[in-house]
Amino acid sequence: MTEPFPPVGPFSAGVRCRCPRCGVGRLYRGILALNETCDACSLDFRAEDSADGPAFFVMFIIGPVIVVLAVWLELTAHPPIWVHGLLWPPLVTIGAIGLLRPFKATLIALQYRNRSGDGGQGQFGKSE
Repeated sequence: MTEPFPPVGPFSAGVRCRCPRCGVGRLYRGILALNETCDACSLDFRAEDSADGPAFFVMFIIGPVIVVLAVWLELTAHPPIWVHGLLWPPLVTIGAIGLLRPFKATLIALQYRNRSGDGGQGQFGKSE
């Protein structure tokens, strides 16, 4: 038998990119690649798939922010077009990667909390 784990808030686990069951183990092994299992409680992450949900949310946050900033810069400073080409792509890339990690982790934690992995039948969706 496994020992029970104290409840971990999905938003707390998501923002910190930690395991949704124990709140201690790291969720990622790279920039966006999930670990196969939690290094603290051995929860299996292999069945987890957050699909395009995190990218959708990030796109609709980063897009308007960058457009507003680009329009503001154009109307106030009138820079040459190459300044826009040099400035915005790195900011979009950094912002998207910076937001994708916690958004993906939060969706995984919400799926774990609501037992939606494998229809509640797999390792990830089991109540322990």
